[in-house]
Amino acid sequence: MTLGRRRSLWALALGLALAAALLLWPLAWARRPVTVRVLMPAPFADATAAMVADFNRSPRGVRIEVTRGPFETEAVSDLAISSLLLGDSPYDLLLMDVTWTAKYAAAGWLQPLDPWLGPEALAPLVPGARAGNRIDGQLWRLPLLADVGLLYWRTDLMEAPPRTPDELVTRSRQLQGQGRVPWGYLWQGRQYEGLSCVFLEVVHGFGGGWSTDEGEGMGLARPAAAAAAGWLRLLVSEGITPEAVANYAEPQSLQSFRRGEAAFLRSWPYAWQELQGEGSAVAGKVGITTMVAEPGLPHAATLGSWGFSLLAGSAHPEEAITVLRTLTGADSQRQLVRDWGYTPTLAALFEDPDLVKLRPQLPLLRQALNAAVVRPLSPGYAQLSDILQRELSAVITGGESAGPAMEEAARASRQLLQASGREAAA
Repeated sequence: MTLGRRRSLWALALGLALAAALLLWPLAWARRPVTVRVLMPAPFADATAAMVADFNRSPRGVRIEVTRGPFETEAVSDLAISSLLLGDSPYDLLLMDVTWTAKYAAAGWLQPLDPWLGPEALAPLVPGARAGNRIDGQLWRLPLLADVGLLYWRTDLMEAPPRTPDELVTRSRQLQGQGRVPWGYLWQGRQYEGLSCVFLEVVHGFGGGWSTDEGEGMGLARPAAAAAAGWLRLLVSEGITPEAVANYAEPQSLQSFRRGEAAFLRSWPYAWQELQGEGSAVAGKVGITTMVAEPGLPHAATLGSWGFSLLAGSAHPEEAITVLRTLTGADSQRQLVRDWGYTPTLAALFEDPDLVKLRPQLPLLRQALNAAVVRPLSPGYAQLSDILQRELSAVITGGESAGPAMEEAARASRQLLQASGREAAA
């Protein structure tokens, strides 16, 4: 074969290969999976890593790419907002705290979920977990897991938990007087979001509320608010609670209770696993219930949950909804309960015999969720909470009396809502 003929054959073969590649390229490209990008706080990115890996191994034509955000709740929100303000967010789904929903919806950053999930999307959830997901009649968020404020009590020190504020104080004094515990009650008194959650439960226990539905001043100018703030101060001034509570967040209060230093603790469901773990002085000696309330008044538990929202700029909304359905589905929630001790949102899982055997606190958590109350559903929630925290902190540390402090919180809240064009209902 001549050199020229050999070259001609090589050229022909190369041309045919290129033509075939050009013909097959669109088909190969079409088979490439669509990537759905999800932003989650670090703890939940870790907890869902196994199920994300399982999803990505399945032949769905969709893969999940998780951005592991910071640990701090507000830092995750700041990260999401910084990209949304630029108008070109890389994320399709955002795992959101319940208090963000109103702000993100008002800003136009979310797509309503009703067209994708239908009007009964929340029906399988326990009632408490349904709250805070609809704003102005539209569904903006589907919960992944529930969270609710709890009162932990020492079953080795008493037969039943206190049900009223006076009972909690009386039992604390008795146990302290007997030298059985240094402190009666531990909670979160630092000037941060945990303090707002504590107050919401206590103010309901005194017959009040904290909401834009509570009228002028969001209910903070009412006697119940002053009574609630005054009770928190009394706990400190009477030595039921240490003065250092003004610097306590969840970790400080939990570790002190774990060492056996108190009869009662206000915390979240995740604390259960910590208290039952190796090295805990109270393992097997703890029960859970809801916060105390005045006689005849309903007990309240602050709702804190995380759920997925579909961002308005998503290039792949249909695929993102597939991911949302999978990650909030029964199999995923069962895995989060089993492996991580999280609280589910689906009613059926609270009655699952295998899960209840593994997590015997599930029926009690469902009862607490039945008493769930939501923090104010307002786009300005972060500022409203900051106002309340500042005044409560002044009361707890003894720098201000409860009545004037709550009047000031009501005034500042009213001013904020009026300035933003969202005046509280009269």
